[in-house]
Amino acid sequence: MSRTPEAPGRPTAPPLSELLTRYLQRQAAAQAAGLGSAATAGDVVPFEAVPVQPVDPRLAWEEALAALSLFRPGSDVRACKAPPEWALAVAAQEPAVAVALCVGNFPQMVRNLHPLLQVTDLTKLRPSGARPLAAPALADWAARAARKPQYPQALIALGSLRLLHDLDGVAERLAAVRAEAPEEWRAALANEEAALAWQRGQAEEAADRWQQQAPAAPVLFNRGMAALFLGRPGEARAALGQAVGQVPQTSGWHHLGQLYLTLAERAAGS
Repeated sequence: MSRTPEAPGRPTAPPLSELLTRYLQRQAAAQAAGLGSAATAGDVVPFEAVPVQPVDPRLAWEEALAALSLFRPGSDVRACKAPPEWALAVAAQEPAVAVALCVGNFPQMVRNLHPLLQVTDLTKLRPSGARPLAAPALADWAARAARKPQYPQALIALGSLRLLHDLDGVAERLAAVRAEAPEEWRAALANEEAALAWQRGQAEEAADRWQQQAPAAPVLFNRGMAALFLGRPGEARAALGQAVGQVPQTSGWHHLGQLYLTLAERAAGS
């Protein structure tokens, strides 16, 4: 397989096999740090054909706030406390593949890498809907936080509802959240609206929304991610190349971005 020459000034992505190894090692190291994952009840444990890495809820919470920090670097989002039943929601997530960088999502949602290795047509891996998850205390907290919007808690509420696959609930509360959004949070809110369309399976609409937004790091990541799973590897490579240069290397989003970038390079060069 030929390798496309690297564009000047863009980080060079390591080989896919090396990225996969790094990604798994990062998750294993987080679990070994002694931060416990929540046990799930029998009716919320998804069936797995292959073993997957458990997700540390504390690390997932930190990564779930990354979009806020990237849109507003000066904001103290780390002071935000995890809502009730956050660990339950994290543990109940089925493995995902095409994950948007938005509030509530975390890169460790990509915890089963076999689809990325086995499927030649990545367009088949786009979100296509999922059954709602049962976390009543989290759902109640998110609904109340969205009804009387304060920022950034309102964005966290929308992200939490989306994480529970309550997509109708997110859509119903968007109008109130949008009406109260201060100017400094409008870019982050626009990213959330595109992420909702993406998770609904409205891939082209989500991609168009991200294209219309200013090129902040989460937007660039999501442009590239969407293009990758829409079968546009050249477009994906350009956007992801910029995104991974702007997301801190200490973030799991940086490593996931590099993984997507390598997949885009492989697809573009094949």
